[in-house]
Amino acid sequence: MADKKIITKKSLDFLEKYLNNAAPTGYELEGQKLWMDYLKPYVDTFITDTYGTAVGVINPDAKYKVVIEGHSDEISWYVNYITDNGLIYVIRNGGSDHQIAPSKWVNIHTKKGIVKGVFGWPAIHTRKGEKEELAPKLDNITIDIGAKDKAEVEKMGVHVGCVITYPDTFQVLNKDKFVCRAIDNRAGGFMIAEVARLLHENKIKLPFGLYITNSVQEEIGLRGAEMITQTIKPNVAIITDVCHDTTTPMIEKKTQGHTEIGAGPVISYAPAVQNKLRERILETAEENKIPFQRMAASRATGTDTDAFAYSNGGVASALISLPLRYMHTTVEMVHKDDVENVIRLIYETLLTIKEGETFSYFD
Repeated sequence: MADKKIITKKSLDFLEKYLNNAAPTGYELEGQKLWMDYLKPYVDTFITDTYGTAVGVINPDAKYKVVIEGHSDEISWYVNYITDNGLIYVIRNGGSDHQIAPSKWVNIHTKKGIVKGVFGWPAIHTRKGEKEELAPKLDNITIDIGAKDKAEVEKMGVHVGCVITYPDTFQVLNKDKFVCRAIDNRAGGFMIAEVARLLHENKIKLPFGLYITNSVQEEIGLRGAEMITQTIKPNVAIITDVCHDTTTPMIEKKTQGHTEIGAGPVISYAPAVQNKLRERILETAEENKIPFQRMAASRATGTDTDAFAYSNGGVASALISLPLRYMHTTVEMVHKDDVENVIRLIYETLLTIKEGETFSYFD
């Protein structure tokens, strides 16, 4: 495993297709179907729940259960108010950034299909005096779909509550940087699927049940993980999400720490991260010569780790993050080597877990 390239042509094609598909919070189904279709050859069965979380299961009859998890949803907008002259005001669905909106194309999802639109913005020469440095805010960004009035907007199938995504698609920059919207956290779903593929291809027989979990609704409060952990009732959970590359301008390392793309998976220290499980991951990285970085969280990791850790009377949980530039924009960027090394680290860590391990501090 150590020297072998993990990402194949087939898996890269899947990643591109998976990223390009829109799966906003609350509307993850189409992405989940793509993911399950890719994962199907490598698992024994699937679990799904009411709100759309999907779980591929290996050894479903085993009593001891290990979860590897990412989340499937991306940030988006909702149509909130339609003006009499046909312009659309929005509210957030997750942590969408109003500052990147001006002059962006959007897809408005309706029962009639996609309606195209743009976030308009006044020309620089019309912004004079105090308005010269006018900043985008939720109350001054609007979407224009080319409609003359509210009636025409509604005739096009757009109504309050329609969800809105950006159409930006996957690109590779300088051979080894993956760039797209929704890498947070479609990359996580991709990486756990690749772990399942490698286990299958290498004919690994695990001594426990493995639950490859693609949760919904992380971006609005870890809600999908909160639901599915009650269904699975795992003994161990290894979560993967993204974290910030803090080497780009305007990020304060004194508060955000130092993590960067290309330097390896990021291992978190936080109250929700079970110390013995984290040390197992660090030892696995060192033994397999997998580069890694460290990060400290204060009260919470802000990821699905927290939802798993504090469920079912306490589940030994840890977080392996993928460093990412420009989070919650349409040009999120990760390093291919980091993607491969997160996959490698999860895979190798699973091989060390024995059936019945409690990871208890008292053992």
